Amino acid sequence: MTESVSVMKAFDPRESKLNLLLVAVPITCYYTYISHDESMAFFASLVAIMPLAFLMGRATEEIALYTSESLGGLLNATFGNAAEMIIALLAIYAASQADTSSLEGLATEELMVSLVQASLIGSILGNLLLVMGLAFLWGGINYSEQKFSDTQVSSNGSLMLLAMIVLIIPTVFNLTVGGTEGEEGVEKLSHIAAIVLLLLYGLFLFFQFKSHVDLFATETHHHESPEMTKRDAIILLVVATILVSWMAEILVHSVEYAADDMGLPHLFIGVILLPLFGNAAEHFTAVVVAGKDKMDLSFAISMGSSTQIAVFVAPVMILVAWAMNVPLTFEFGMLETVAAFLSVLIVNIIAADGKSNWLEGALLLGTYIVLGAAFLFHP
Repeated sequence: MTESVSVMKAFDPRESKLNLLLVAVPITCYYTYISHDESMAFFASLVAIMPLAFLMGRATEEIALYTSESLGGLLNATFGNAAEMIIALLAIYAASQADTSSLEGLATEELMVSLVQASLIGSILGNLLLVMGLAFLWGGINYSEQKFSDTQVSSNGSLMLLAMIVLIIPTVFNLTVGGTEGEEGVEKLSHIAAIVLLLLYGLFLFFQFKSHVDLFATETHHHESPEMTKRDAIILLVVATILVSWMAEILVHSVEYAADDMGLPHLFIGVILLPLFGNAAEHFTAVVVAGKDKMDLSFAISMGSSTQIAVFVAPVMILVAWAMNVPLTFEFGMLETVAAFLSVLIVNIIAADGKSNWLEGALLLGTYIVLGAAFLFHP
């Protein structure tokens, strides 16, 4: 009896005010299955994903307390990006089911592919500029200067720059070659690049969690006692994941209607809205711990999540799409590619000294606002 109460307690608004937003789940169902208002269903599902992603993160943290520090860190990083992965996978599946023999089917496939690409870029931008900017700003208000591991900066920064090269080369390749040959070449290039990135990510994990684990040693929460049993945490993770998948499916199938009704560009929805709501709980955690001067943890959440999106999630999506015969490539578009590259560049420059202050946070936030405006006004 105690175990079931602890699982239910995780959904209690008294445990977390964010749980109040769980009311968006039945609201989403109402608009989807009763009133058939696709636009409202989209926004309701977008809100519903926030508390559900938080519960996934809560369950993962509890499970991590029963594992080693290395495995726990990997679990937290992976499930921190689970909402985006689920949305991307469902969008790829929707693209694979589109009837490409018709113009409507081709338009659906193109929309789903662009949505996946935009959400991946948006997750990178959101973590690098919005989350890190808020963390630097909030931490800087409480402390004049904060320090974090320069090893994290150099290793994550190098991987991110490599990922940006992978984004830039297909775009330049298609611009220089063009035509059908360019499109076919970009697909083959993207498949090779995805495999290389996954291999390098595997080496990075080995470097971080095995061969050079002492360089990444930070103050963690593993000395804390779990609040849930391992079984309860697994049950919570499974239930939250199923609910996130359900809301994500509704979101993916209603995004086109919402974009048309609200007059929002698909690019803005994919780059700004999806990552913002899907990562809200993780964003909040990074900012809160920065205010407690735990900058190593805050930096690991923001930069670590961006790195994993760029060199793990994106390549996996490319390979999944390849297996399902969906033309998803690393050619994300000129605006998206330039935005991502400049974001990585400014973060590497600002974080290179292993120190942060509120002004640097304001600079990152300013950059995010300008880029957000560019995507909002993009036709």
